[in-house]
This record gives sequence, structure tokens and C-alpha cells, in this order.
Amino acid sequence: MKELFGLSAIWWIVSGGIAMSLIAIAGSATFFFVGARLQRLLLPLVAFSAGALIGGAFLHMIPASMSTGRDPITIFLWLLIGFTLFLAIEQFLHWHHCRRAETECKKPLTYLILLGDGLHNLIGGMAIAGTFLLDIRLGIAAWLAAAAHELPQELGDMGVLMYGGWKRLEALVFNFVSSLTFLIGGVSVYLVSLQADIWFLIPFAAGNFIYIGASDLVPEVNKHESLKANIVHFLFFVVGLGLMLAVKLFLD
Repeated sequence: MKELFGLSAIWWIVSGGIAMSLIAIAGSATFFFVGARLQRLLLPLVAFSAGALIGGAFLHMIPASMSTGRDPITIFLWLLIGFTLFLAIEQFLHWHHCRRAETECKKPLTYLILLGDGLHNLIGGMAIAGTFLLDIRLGIAAWLAAAAHELPQELGDMGVLMYGGWKRLEALVFNFVSSLTFLIGGVSVYLVSLQADIWFLIPFAAGNFIYIGASDLVPEVNKHESLKANIVHFLFFVVGLGLMLAVKLFLD
């Protein structure tokens, strides 16, 4: 589907990029006002975003990739590339939420976090723009899954920047700037798509989502010492999956 509600893919890509940046700055600003109460809500939000990301990959992106008629081995190879690249980002740029105030979270790491977050947003914007170009309905599902991850991620990043010695306004501005790479990546892919077929960005994005959800988020919520907390986290995870299923059924 090349248009939805009379709006073309480039409109959805640009508006989605702007909205993602606004979500990022809103999530960052929330860090200053809500204190301990939001910190207690943070892990349930992480569980929800994990469900949304994994659900988006398995319910939307992988089926859409298979429907293109490409060789399944090629599709899953691109999925593995997306998964492996995000592993490399964490390994070599130390891109990690690092929500705990540990002694190794020093100011030099904060620059790496901003760099890694900017790169992550750039790749995410490219991948989600690719889904919009294939089918706007698929792009909406992918965008919703990524947006669900944005709030807990930005809260975690703000915590690290503040702990690393950054002033509040300074941290907020630079965090917002790093989120703008999402829009840059999306527009770049649209321009490239005018000359080339970029179908591979859909399984690539699925690999990104599976890595973030299963490797980065689920381990933070599945080993809580409280049975009640574990049940709450599991329910939020299921709600995230349910959101992606509802979007699938509604859009189809």
C-alpha cells in the first residue's frame, strides 16, 4: 500500500521521524519530574516495549518479508545481519541502557552512549522507512513497536548522562539531537529508494527488534526477586505482544 488516508509514504516517514524525536524529548523531560514513582514503572515499561518489539518482528516484519517472494535463506540472512549489527553496536560502542548507577558509568561513557544512541536511531529510521515504502500499514506497526521502546530507553539514557556529570538542560538537548538521526535515516532511505529496491530493510529491521527485545530488554525484567513484580512484568510483556496483534488485525 503506497498511500493511506490519502497520504504518501514520504509524509508518513517524515511525520514519523518528527514524532519519534518528540517522544524522545518528552521521555527525557519526564525524568526530571516524576522521581521514584516513574522509576518503579520503568521495568514494566521495559517489559511492554520488549513485547511490542518482538511482536512487531514476528507478526508484521517477518511475514511481510516472506510475502515479497524472495528466497527464505536471503530473508533470514538479512534478519541475522540486523541482529548481529546491533550486537556489534553494544559490544564496541558500549550502547547499553545502564540504568543502575554503577561506578563504571563515568562521563567518557556518556559520549559513547550518545554516539551509540544516534547510530541506533539512524539505523532504526532507515529500517522503518523501508517498511513504510513497502506498505504503509507495515510501517505504522513497525513505528509503534519502536515508539514503545523509546520512553524507557530515553529515561535510561538520561539517568546515565545525569550520573555522568551532565547538566540537566545540556543532557536534554544532546539527547534530543541524537534522536534526530531517526528522521535523517528515514529521509535518506526514501531518496535511495527512488533509484534502488530496498526490500531487505524489512528483515533487517526485524533482526534489530528481536535483538533489542530479547537480548537487551527481557533480561532486565525476567529475574526479579518478587513474584508479584515478575507477574506484572510478564503481563506488560503480553500487552506489548497484544498491541502488535491488534494492529495486525485492525490494519489488515
